[in-house]
Amino acid sequence: MFSNFSFQHPWFFLLLLALPAIGWWRRKRASQQEVTVKMPTLEVAVGLKSWKADFQKLLPWLRALAFASLVVALARPQLTLKEESIKAEGIDIFLAIDLSSSMLAQDFNPDRLEVCKRVAIEFVEKREHDRIGLAVFSGEAFTQCPLTSDHRVLTDFISQLRCGILEDGTAIGMGLATAVNRIKDSPGKSKVIILLTDGVNNAGYVKPLTAAEIAKEFGIKVYTIGVGQEGTAVSPISRRSDGSYVMGMARVEIDEELLQQISGMTGGKYFRATTARSLQKIYDEIDRLEKTEIEVTSVKRYSEEFYRFVWLAIFLLVLEMLLRFTVLRSIP
Repeated sequence: MFSNFSFQHPWFFLLLLALPAIGWWRRKRASQQEVTVKMPTLEVAVGLKSWKADFQKLLPWLRALAFASLVVALARPQLTLKEESIKAEGIDIFLAIDLSSSMLAQDFNPDRLEVCKRVAIEFVEKREHDRIGLAVFSGEAFTQCPLTSDHRVLTDFISQLRCGILEDGTAIGMGLATAVNRIKDSPGKSKVIILLTDGVNNAGYVKPLTAAEIAKEFGIKVYTIGVGQEGTAVSPISRRSDGSYVMGMARVEIDEELLQQISGMTGGKYFRATTARSLQKIYDEIDRLEKTEIEVTSVKRYSEEFYRFVWLAIFLLVLEMLLRFTVLRSIP
């Protein structure tokens, strides 16, 4: 609370320097006015002490506090009530995530899809001023969530992603085209697609480079991410009649040349993620490359607080007078 206080006329605090000067003058004056009274003996007064005498010593302090309160009031204290109006021209971002069965490969812990979901959610939560959408693809593609600024809804969609809800395969061109179609007419000045896959394009009727050409025409930048370690990994190799997957060793195949072409054509960048940590770093780098420009207009309102200190000074002065002329009254 005190951090929100400011003073319109702080130079009035110089008046507080008068307090120690007045205190020194009073002590000097009192010592000069002391009268020595000669008495035969003072033994009868030893040990006698009046509570009134003790409290009378506090009366000058009440007057000093009243003076200090008036000085604070003269300094014109104000309570700052700050409001910020944020006008954010956010970046429109569309995530295109591969849901082919190979995303269940266990070269990531527990598998590629779970790690990709977790990192994507963390990325979304950091982009608070951006509109973000989600497209998914395997052998076909569809929009899971259109562009939205409600990131809680989007992260719920991401957390519920699973393999097997679409025809199996890897239709990179379809996934990219779906994202382009959803983001191309958005009003955002900057449009970005993050396409994540772990395979080679082998399905769909839209060629990946054709989708990339369309993205380029609409000024959409595409960042591509290839997910998977080098060599082989424990991956689904077939599927049982009950829908469960049979796991076995399979070769990791990512068409890195194609992903590099897509990102290069659109002014984006290609990344290879071989570990969960490297995937996190990739999203962090994209976050740095695509910063949102925010225009912040601050509006300040002030609440005058001097009257509180005026009333405090009046209270202290009245209290001091009442005590001085009633219970703490001294008889000459």
